[in-house]
Amino acid sequence: MLVKRLLLFIPLTLVIFLVQSYFWVPTYENQAAGNPDRLVTYIEASIGDAKILNPILNADSASSNIVSHVFEGLLDLDEDLKLRSRLATDWQITERAYVLVNPHHRFPDGTEVTGDGLFQKIHQAWKNGTIEGLQDRVQSIELLPSAQRSESISLLLPDAEGKPQLKDISVSIEVPERVALTLSEVDQDLFTRLQPVLGERYFEHFPYDELVHPQELVPKELEEPLRAKFPDILPVGEHNPTILFHLRQDVKFHDGHVFDAGDVKFTYEAIMNPKNLSPRTPDFEPIKTVEVVDPYTVRIIYKRLYSPAINAWMMGILPEHLLNAEALNREKQERGLSEEAQKAFGIRESQFNRQPIGSGSFQFVEWQGDEFIHLRRYEDYWEGPAQYQDYYMRIIPELFTQEVEFRTGAIDFYGAQPHQVDRYKNDSTYQWFSSLGFAYNYIGYNNRKPLFADPMIRTALGMAINVDEIITYLVYGEGERTTGPYPRNTEWYDQSIQPLPYDPQGARAIFEKAGWIMNRDGWLEKDGKIFEFTLITNNGNPIRKNLMTIAQNAWKKIGVKVNTQVFEWAVFLNDFVNTGDFDAVVLGWSMTIDPDLYQIWHSSQAGPQQLNFVGYKNPRADELIVRIRQEYNRDRQEELTHELHRLIHEDQPYTFLYAPLSTRVLDKKIVLVEEGPDGKEQFKKIYPTKSGDITFYFKKWRKLELTPDF
Repeated sequence: MLVKRLLLFIPLTLVIFLVQSYFWVPTYENQAAGNPDRLVTYIEASIGDAKILNPILNADSASSNIVSHVFEGLLDLDEDLKLRSRLATDWQITERAYVLVNPHHRFPDGTEVTGDGLFQKIHQAWKNGTIEGLQDRVQSIELLPSAQRSESISLLLPDAEGKPQLKDISVSIEVPERVALTLSEVDQDLFTRLQPVLGERYFEHFPYDELVHPQELVPKELEEPLRAKFPDILPVGEHNPTILFHLRQDVKFHDGHVFDAGDVKFTYEAIMNPKNLSPRTPDFEPIKTVEVVDPYTVRIIYKRLYSPAINAWMMGILPEHLLNAEALNREKQERGLSEEAQKAFGIRESQFNRQPIGSGSFQFVEWQGDEFIHLRRYEDYWEGPAQYQDYYMRIIPELFTQEVEFRTGAIDFYGAQPHQVDRYKNDSTYQWFSSLGFAYNYIGYNNRKPLFADPMIRTALGMAINVDEIITYLVYGEGERTTGPYPRNTEWYDQSIQPLPYDPQGARAIFEKAGWIMNRDGWLEKDGKIFEFTLITNNGNPIRKNLMTIAQNAWKKIGVKVNTQVFEWAVFLNDFVNTGDFDAVVLGWSMTIDPDLYQIWHSSQAGPQQLNFVGYKNPRADELIVRIRQEYNRDRQEELTHELHRLIHEDQPYTFLYAPLSTRVLDKKIVLVEEGPDGKEQFKKIYPTKSGDITFYFKKWRKLELTPDF
């Protein structure tokens, strides 16, 4: 009897307990009642841990995410993807250009070239206004005396086993007299404009052997490679673009140390130090010198034209006082490293990389490997403290687990996939975002292969694919048609260019015009050969595998026979893409705001291990690509990029498919906080900027106790 009563009493007690707990356990909507700190804490999920928290060394997305909160650059992009000031208050871009005296040349009137003669010719033409396009740009012209300097040239020398070995050769340089022109803006056509004054072949046949002298015996096999370097170290006409940055005077690092121009110069030197193995080196290699004008002014002089170089200054600036030689020596001593370890010790080995100190809106607190990284807002941040007090990046490798924790309110953000976002669209608890990013998916054809040599054939292949259906059914509408090599939401993309139409009949007509006739088996045939090729992609990406199958079926309908193969990423990349040993590939690019497409589309980059792996070659495209990367005027850049976009669209080296949308989901209680005209706080809905980024105003985000009614 007692047992029966217990069996009845215990479940009844449990039910009563659960029912009454409803009244005192906070619901998801009222979770702050149980933990008020949750409203001022932002928690983000990441599938992987960070590697190194240093802006000049990090190369993975998790590290970059943390670094972007802890550090700050001189510049970044505003809502409209235009450069804006951050640690720099403003900047000016000018140019200092040089023309050397070429004694082996004669002016168009037959007179000998001397220093004074060169100066007088250029100065008089400028004064008379006969140099087209330069009248309002030239600020000064002066004649500089000859000079002496020495330099070290690095060359590759095969060792005893035939392996390339770097060898530095010292040379002394007799710099002849030269005319210096200071321009208010950079002009890549300066030396072309000077041709009527100097003569068409002024910059040829320069006497390098009389002016550049090796200071050591040069191996015979290096004589020619060394001479090939002479025009680089002593150019007859030299462009020196210059950026003058004025820095903020109210910025402190998180340890209270004042930020100044010395930190900017130190950051550059740390990047260029080979010991640090910085992946940012190519971005800063075009720099000739970094000069500290005064504590809050820095001048960056470049050794050649390269307009994207300014974007490099969006990278976070390091604190010199914590990473200079003195600080590193102190750290070596404190850590008691062995003699061998001390010799190898540099910034890459410093504890700073796990306990960073920057000048950003959040400061580092703690890093528990493979668990979380904790940041806290910096109260003395120059733009004012962030709304959130604490920021956590939690390491949650499984996307399913991320979603479960998101729905329970344990995390505020995770990388929701398109099919997951679809579940939130009708849920009043959440806000969802779909916005254009900087990526696109494509089918790339090996332009070297005879099958794909004709742009019209590549166009026909694109016309056979129904891209609108791909967007609707494969990515749940989370994509937009794209027509060329630039992100759709940048000014470089020509919005007037229309996508290829879905027109199988038109595609078949193009093939027939090119001599491809349908045989009895339903395949296109010409000269006894079927139009057949293999389409490949990498494993681990279901969307690309589906795109491959869709394309295969679409082409089969017009008589093109396609075989498909999927490879592991390393095999796919090393054995096929990098070697150019493929017919066609399904891939995607993640782009940047930079209009420079040299590595992807220039014909010089079509060799093994290079990014123009489809082998696209077009002389006009090459010319445009070079002009774009040397043009500093954004309006002229836009004209050039639109022409390049149209040219590549006409050539169809890729079938440009679609730009995937960035999908985001947030709790609706997270809002933007802004000050209204009356000085009171106003709550606004979060929105994506032109780049598709919803976190642009992250410092203004706040989580409210209850869901607002906008």
